[in-house]
Amino acid sequence: MNDAPITWNPSPSTPQLQLPAGATDTHCHVFGPVDRFPYAPESGFKPGDAPKEKLFELHDMLGIERCVIVQSGCHGFDNTVVADAIAARPGRYLGVALAPPDIPDSHIAELAEQGFRGLRFNYMSHLAPGADPDALRALSKRLADANWHLLIHMEDRLIAELAPVLAALPIPVVVDHMGRIDASKGIDQAPFAQLLKLLENEHVWVKVSGCERASRLDPPYADALPFARKLVETYPDRVLWGTDWPHPNFRADPPDDGGLVDLIGAFAPSEGARQALLVDNPQRLYAFGEDTARQ
Repeated sequence: MNDAPITWNPSPSTPQLQLPAGATDTHCHVFGPVDRFPYAPESGFKPGDAPKEKLFELHDMLGIERCVIVQSGCHGFDNTVVADAIAARPGRYLGVALAPPDIPDSHIAELAEQGFRGLRFNYMSHLAPGADPDALRALSKRLADANWHLLIHMEDRLIAELAPVLAALPIPVVVDHMGRIDASKGIDQAPFAQLLKLLENEHVWVKVSGCERASRLDPPYADALPFARKLVETYPDRVLWGTDWPHPNFRADPPDDGGLVDLIGAFAPSEGARQALLVDNPQRLYAFGEDTARQ
């Protein structure tokens, strides 16, 4: 029994924007149900259940056909909850795991068989720390053999510090949530300039998810939209989008997921931009329906 409050909006609106066939949510999570998938004892974040069935229901309503589920820190390094969700929609749903940097190659291979495509490391004050630079360098060589990528969730103040390390890695690197910039500081702020500079490296990607987190305003988060638009315009072949459902640790009431879909039209206004953002780019990075194991 999980009595914690849910972190997601139980009544999202139906979006007005029609998404292209194959539209992909590249960033969401599943929590519990805790009677089947207990939270990690060391986790300080123990939210209400956000099970796969509710995620599937949301995606079907929004017009999202494919998905990448990112393991949440509340479940720690036990990625079973994500593997269970992937197995329920094989070929259409994939995952990004949490694991220590010394994860054995055999475990990487096991997770790959289950549909995982990469590892996430957090560099956020409210989450367990990620791997240090030497560990990232050593791990990336092994992830290259698995055709995996790194997903980096970092505070904006750390972009400059981590950029030289990330720029030198031999595998795709994806930066979460537009680098967690503070939109109220304006588009000319140093952290965003540092993110744009990092993206000059052709193996670095960015998720234009998180307008609601970057913004200091109410919906439609007008102060954050120029950042997403700039990223889509400047690096159209290396941008990704995600709902971030069920919106863990959000600063206010849970956002309306239908409204978040409609925001896409504001920063990717053309059909071509949306096709790249939602379909073509995710297919290139995650290889839905393909065997990514190297022979």
